[in-house]
Amino acid sequence: MPLNHEERLNKKKIKVIEIFSFLTGFAQAVMAYILSSYFKESLGTENFGIYYSVAYILVLVSLLNFHKILKKFGKSDVFFATFLAKIIILAFLATVAPSFFGAILLVLYIFMGSVNAVSLDSILESFSVDGKSGRIRGMHLMILDAGFLLGPILSTQLLEGFNFQVVFVASLIIDSAALLFMSFGLGKINEKFRQRETIINLLKKAFKRKNIMRIYYISFVCEFFYTLMIIYTPIYLLDLGVTWEKIGIIFTIMLIPFVVLPYPAGFLADKKWGEKKLLIAAIFIMGVSTFYIYFIHSTEIWIWALAMFATRIGASLIQTLRDSYFYKRIDGKDVDLIDFFRTAMPVAYILAPAVSVVALLFFPLKVMFLIVGIVVLSALYPAFRLVNNHCEADLSRTFKKNS
Repeated sequence: MPLNHEERLNKKKIKVIEIFSFLTGFAQAVMAYILSSYFKESLGTENFGIYYSVAYILVLVSLLNFHKILKKFGKSDVFFATFLAKIIILAFLATVAPSFFGAILLVLYIFMGSVNAVSLDSILESFSVDGKSGRIRGMHLMILDAGFLLGPILSTQLLEGFNFQVVFVASLIIDSAALLFMSFGLGKINEKFRQRETIINLLKKAFKRKNIMRIYYISFVCEFFYTLMIIYTPIYLLDLGVTWEKIGIIFTIMLIPFVVLPYPAGFLADKKWGEKKLLIAAIFIMGVSTFYIYFIHSTEIWIWALAMFATRIGASLIQTLRDSYFYKRIDGKDVDLIDFFRTAMPVAYILAPAVSVVALLFFPLKVMFLIVGIVVLSALYPAFRLVNNHCEADLSRTFKKNS
């Protein structure tokens, strides 16, 4: 299918978004791996998955109607409003001890952060072009994850020496700096969405495009992996007797592939192979290495760091390649399809905790690693059926053949 659509490349705006993403990646990482412990302390139970589900039901409903919101308010207004709301929620979290009220605030934080990320995604697509989609997405994710790499050490050190409120203050300071930078650097990018789509029509539009649905499922699997691994890995390690300080080291090593691999993966997808082969390899690596974690009984840092590092090799590749593949098939005006594609995350965050709630009624916590491994490997089937995007090498061969 020819992929003809209107595009415009704006390198200056992309650089602004990348710097912003570095700062927010840092802020997100400060929060990400302590959320489950905060919920556990606030609610007095490990079986708190329903709170994640509630947060992402709200996200799902918002994303299915997101094109309507953008139509009314525009991209930058939605972006800045949700980011400011996230900062206000952090300010409240910094003033309250772990409690039911704190858990509700955290649900709202997750909701605002997720909607904000989708609005930023739509803005980035407005400044991108298909021929460089892999490299643009790869560089963006690499810079985002470079910021993310710094977070676990800071948050675990703060939690080891202080409390959750200090962690929230740290994230608040970083996000506030990011908001100021973005306000001056991005300016008013208030392009509004013109199409009128009902949710039913949007779903019909997406389901007609088989490759969109295949990459959607792969994206869902990646988010399912993130959901249960982020929620339950810290709790499982703490139950084994691993300290927060050691967990910080493990998670920092674990995140290295996100800094090293995204740009090379995007480059190879654009230039040499397309996304399909790399996705198949990534899914296999992530699935098998997640299975392996179930059989680890040691508390040695290096064993856990190596195992988690292997899972993130696959995850970092999928995270880049799913975006590269998808965005080569749409453009910045396909806001409705972007919204649909990004529902993979809330759908995963609704279903995965629901699965975990049931599983934990009958099995020990570590069975989560087997469940995640099975779900990840199920993505191999749609990956093999993807129609590969043309890379520069393919276009060069076609040109030589016809000349």
